[in-house]
Amino acid sequence: MKLRIFKDSESLSNAAANLFIETAAQAIDARGRFMVALSGGGSPTGLYRLLAGETFRDKVDWEKAFIFWGDERCVPPDEESSNYHQAFEILLRHVPIPDKNVLRIQGELTPHEASEEYAQTLKEFADPNLEWPRLDLALLGMGADGHTASLFPGSDIEVNSPTLAVTAHYQSRPANRVTLTPVVLNSARKAVFLVTGKDKAETLSRVLSNVSMPEQYPAQHIQPTDGELIWLVDEAAALYISPKWVE
Repeated sequence: MKLRIFKDSESLSNAAANLFIETAAQAIDARGRFMVALSGGGSPTGLYRLLAGETFRDKVDWEKAFIFWGDERCVPPDEESSNYHQAFEILLRHVPIPDKNVLRIQGELTPHEASEEYAQTLKEFADPNLEWPRLDLALLGMGADGHTASLFPGSDIEVNSPTLAVTAHYQSRPANRVTLTPVVLNSARKAVFLVTGKDKAETLSRVLSNVSMPEQYPAQHIQPTDGELIWLVDEAAALYISPKWVE
């Protein structure tokens, strides 16, 4: 695990943009394409804006980039709450990526239908001996309750399937979602958490501690089996982090 702490969300987003560009170039050079899963929420918005801007936009070979999502709400793609809609408006419509390279979860379907459909989409890009692609980069966030993607505390995520329909309510979280599961996320070459805000500080310190409580803090399920785990956090979120944990 690598942990890097930044003064604020702006400097974190800048580092994340450079990591995104570097990872894309390495993947395209090695395998001819770059496969990345995007996340929703507030933490990645600064990254998306930077990648869409003049400084960074032309540093990615978007023709060879394939965009997936870590999770999605079951809402139409033009809804404000759609993770696809967020990424499209902030990033994707501003870069020259082919439409066929944008592999969204069909949130307009029911959770089970969308989950099954996305599992088939993943299978089309599967690595040998897998039912899903080995992502070059999985971007993840973490909620104040320790959830990541739509893997919530207390949810049954000990599954072998690449996708999961989320239909139960967890605290105040609405149901009807689709998420990638740890079997996919843990096969990624790089899993990168972006975590900002003081409201996540206490949970983050517990997630990164030596005490394993993945049922309570699902972010602990993310432990790549043959890849890197990288945490990019701002000083507010790192309030209770031990200095010995820092890279």
